Amino acid sequence: MKTIASTDHILHFPKAELSGGQLVRPYECPERWDYIVDALAAGGFSPPLAPEALDMTPVAKVHGADYLQFLASAWSLWEAEGYEGEALPMVVAARRMQQREPEHINGKLGYFAGATETAITATSWQAAQSSAACAQTAARLLSAGETSVFSLCRPPGHHAGYDLFGGYCFLNNAAIAAQQLRDSGASRVAILDIDFHHGNGTQDIFYERNDVLFVSLHGNPGHAFPYFLGYADETGQGEGEGYNINHPMLPGTTYGAWSEALHDSLKRIGEYMPDALVVSLGVDTFERDPISFFKLTSDDFTRCGQRIGQQSLPTLFVMEGGYAVEEIGINTRNVLSGFLNP
Repeated sequence: MKTIASTDHILHFPKAELSGGQLVRPYECPERWDYIVDALAAGGFSPPLAPEALDMTPVAKVHGADYLQFLASAWSLWEAEGYEGEALPMVVAARRMQQREPEHINGKLGYFAGATETAITATSWQAAQSSAACAQTAARLLSAGETSVFSLCRPPGHHAGYDLFGGYCFLNNAAIAAQQLRDSGASRVAILDIDFHHGNGTQDIFYERNDVLFVSLHGNPGHAFPYFLGYADETGQGEGEGYNINHPMLPGTTYGAWSEALHDSLKRIGEYMPDALVVSLGVDTFERDPISFFKLTSDDFTRCGQRIGQQSLPTLFVMEGGYAVEEIGINTRNVLSGFLNP
């Protein structure tokens, strides 16, 4: 299995995030990438390959033009105001407010924010593009005949919606990969999101489409971020009706219950008969993850990978979350090793 990764991930490293009423060091930190690279090397995986240049054509099919322009210009607008800190939204376009993009950068940040913990720095846009390039390059390899590829994306992407950033995400890497696969000839693509947090951005992008099936296993939004999306009754709309499947689960969920949801998810994916599978791979379902409440063990991740491998589909893994930093490498490697040895 080839790995695609970019050292440009380091260009996104905010100083702090607001958590529990305090400014803390971001959970989504550069060391996550290093631990994964080291664990893969120790497990006999080949060294990562650098991504090709990002083609914005599929990106523009899953994200709005005004949103992409915002991401490209946000820091320069922030800097022009004379602000010395990092760019964070201070107000959001809440219920019954006008949904018009403001001219001032503080208004733009709130207009495009899906959450308020994610800071934009001077080089976040470059890092986001390099992350998306990893996913796109991996999709190209899959289309060219590789049976499986791992895209080590950082920053992650599944919380980035059509025109929203947040949850540490700017560009939706899994969605870009799925669109790249579609543009390269795949008739149908399935996305399986096994991150602890619901892939609200991915759901948003494909909610009215039937050429991409979205299936997510995640913490119940009544108890977990992103709180306002991810319920079981969200099943798609219009042509997308029936092509969005959510499995929300309660605090304390162990692998036994979680694996039942995985079994159902893989059954639904098999019935869909996709030409390719994109896995939004988050390992924050781990029992010691600091911002999650599932109880999967490191060995459970091997079993998870084996179950996915038994589908025998061309599969692209896109890295998402996982914040027990010292264990993120072994847990990620276990999924991939299990997949290769089903």
